Amino acid sequence: MSDPLFRDDAYLTEAEGVVLSHTDQGGVVLDGSLFYPTGGGQPGDQGSLRWDGGEMVVATTVKGEGDEIVLVPTEGATLPPAGTQVTQVLDWDTRNRHMRVHTALHLLSVVVPLPVTGGSIGTEKGRLDFVMEEPPEDKQALEDALNALITRDLEVTEDWITEAELEANPGLVKTMSVKPPMGAGRVRLVRIGTADEQVDLQPCGGTHVARTGEIGRIRLGKVEKKGRMNRRFNVHLDG
Repeated sequence: MSDPLFRDDAYLTEAEGVVLSHTDQGGVVLDGSLFYPTGGGQPGDQGSLRWDGGEMVVATTVKGEGDEIVLVPTEGATLPPAGTQVTQVLDWDTRNRHMRVHTALHLLSVVVPLPVTGGSIGTEKGRLDFVMEEPPEDKQALEDALNALITRDLEVTEDWITEAELEANPGLVKTMSVKPPMGAGRVRLVRIGTADEQVDLQPCGGTHVARTGEIGRIRLGKVEKKGRMNRRFNVHLDG
């Protein structure tokens, strides 16, 4: 099992770790992972491992068997042996951009309150696909509403509920194509705003900024038709 250190502190950029094993595909499994594994539309983290006499570049991070988080090295890299104490160093600029885009997409689902059929997160932009037969009447108004939520500098926090509570409140799940991870007995919720002045609450396992003001200004790009009932909204980090 790899302890997901990123879940306790998404702003942690360095951490110690011990190599538990290597996978058959040449990945490295640590006892605790600073790196977020690909999932929920968010790419896996990059960075490096450093140890006495060696360094390994982490090209990406993926989920392994059970609760394992697998660090995927660049081709030809030397792997730290099992039992080695290593220092994990996160590519913070890339992670931070993913966090900003991810939180922006949660806010997009607020200003476009329709079922979500898919989405993805990048370093410059992200997108959500909505069940929407007709194009939006006023795209600029949606962009203005999105940026208004960002400039309110709302707090972003997490909460946990049981799987039974989630099943009793199916409206919390906005994304039709990606179901919250189940089987652990509880589900993580990401809240934007306070419990008294809540803007959004939905299941999510990804990393987010602590306040919406950290996102910066967002530009709403193309709204593309994707099939008879779907529209794709692209959001860009503006500067």
